[in-house]
Amino acid sequence: MNAPVTIVAPAKLTLSLRVVGVRDDGYHLIDAVMTTLDLHDEISLTPIASQTELTFVGAFAAGIPTDSTNLVARALRMAGRSARVEVVKNIPHGGGLGGGSADAAAVLRWAGFDDLVAASRLGADIPFCMVGGRARVRGIGESIQPLSPESATYTLVIPPLSVSTPAVYRMWDELGGPRCERETNPNDLEDAALAVEPALRDWRDRIRDASGTDPVLAGSGATWFVEGRHEGLALRLPEATVVETTGC
Repeated sequence: MNAPVTIVAPAKLTLSLRVVGVRDDGYHLIDAVMTTLDLHDEISLTPIASQTELTFVGAFAAGIPTDSTNLVARALRMAGRSARVEVVKNIPHGGGLGGGSADAAAVLRWAGFDDLVAASRLGADIPFCMVGGRARVRGIGESIQPLSPESATYTLVIPPLSVSTPAVYRMWDELGGPRCERETNPNDLEDAALAVEPALRDWRDRIRDASGTDPVLAGSGATWFVEGRHEGLALRLPEATVVETTGC
């Protein structure tokens, strides 16, 4: 009988993101800097001969599909494996921290699958999550250039919202491909995300008022982050989940 194996799936934080083009097949080309966080999911896998079985538990498990459309199930199929999988979700779903991609990447590493180009077809964040560390990420996510580590503390503010990444990219197209002002905002997707989910604007303003710092949207949202420790932020924003974490 196969014994279960427990692995970790670290979240990722997109520190800057520029959308530099769109391919003929509709995929968006990016130029981003990402870092691995110490915030992570825990995954228990038991190899089985039958169809993959998925279970999600933990603070952010609600609403995650457990059928064959889930990224973990798709990653296992890509690697030619099947398993009984339990994921303890500490990374919010739909928060822009690569939670689903992190889980899929961890499973691919466990399966010994290292084809980053193929993995990028599952999700643009998966190749970076497979490599980890701190890196410049280009193309549709498959081009990873490792960067020197720069340990830093980040305070994440996770509103009770979920934002669809495909919807944000579609809105970016509809808005004509807006560019951010690099001096004040490193994320080209912010305007599109605010258009998809207007409540994000209120959260941005509340975080700025509570922290005294302009927050940055993590990827397509809904998580905002500020660098450094911000004690008392959770008390000022009780509806949100506030997490202090470290990037490399």
